Amino acid sequence: MPRIEQSIEIAAPIDSVFKIARDVETFPEFMEDLKSLTVLERSEDGNRTVTEWTGLIREFKMVVKWTQEDCWDTQRYRDEFKMIQGDMTSMSGYWQFSPSGSGTTFESVMDYEYDVPLIGPMIKSLIKKKMADNIQATLEAIKNRAEKG
Repeated sequence: MPRIEQSIEIAAPIDSVFKIARDVETFPEFMEDLKSLTVLERSEDGNRTVTEWTGLIREFKMVVKWTQEDCWDTQRYRDEFKMIQGDMTSMSGYWQFSPSGSGTTFESVMDYEYDVPLIGPMIKSLIKKKMADNIQATLEAIKNRAEKG
């Protein structure tokens, strides 16, 4: 199962960055390839959500949909997520926010599986690149939002 690990430094306090990351309803406002995001369930304390995502892969003119569960740990500044259903075979991972000298380190780790019969190594490599590009765009979008304050 492929794993993608990326991180970014954000010049903003950890509480501010974590608040932006938890405010998932606003993601389509500042994430270019996210067409929509709908909260289907939210626990009373807001630490567990089930959300429906619709993304766009512009190069292929392709829409990708999935539903995921997120468990937010406000003490550890961490979000653990897993896909419940969707276009991929599986997807899970976490976002970890840590204080750093310049503000906050935002780390994203994701394991995924996308099984399509008869796709070759070149296509699997392209899919991994697109997944990595998407994660990087997410990190940068949250960074830009947090640093603009």
